[in-house]
Amino acid sequence: MWVQAAALCLTAATHSYRWWLVASVLLGLGTAMVYPTLIASVSDASHPVWRARSLSVYRFWRDMGYAIGALLAGIITDLVGAAYAIAAIGALTFASGTIVAVVMDRPRQNPVS
Repeated sequence: MWVQAAALCLTAATHSYRWWLVASVLLGLGTAMVYPTLIASVSDASHPVWRARSLSVYRFWRDMGYAIGALLAGIITDLVGAAYAIAAIGALTFASGTIVAVVMDRPRQNPVS
C-alpha cells in the first residue's frame, strides 16, 4: 500500500508526463502486490467454516470504499483541485497501510477440525 501511496503522491506532485508514467507503473505494481495479499490475509485469518463470509464482508467494505472514495475525491476536486484529491487518496492509502502494519497480527495456525 505504501508503493501505491508513493505513486499517488508522485502523480499529485508532478506535471511531467515522464513522472506520471513512472507513477502509473508504480501504482500498477503496488496494486498487483496489494490485492492478492489482502485476499490471502483475510483467508489466512479466517476459519474455513466462515472464510467465505469473511471474504464477502471484506469485499463489501473494499467496494464501498471505491464508491465513497470516488464521491469524496469529486468533492475535494471541486473544492481545491484534482492534485489535492489525488494527494488525499495517497495519504489515506499510506495511513491505511500503516494501520495494517501496526495492528495486524500474524495469523495463528489453527488445526482444521
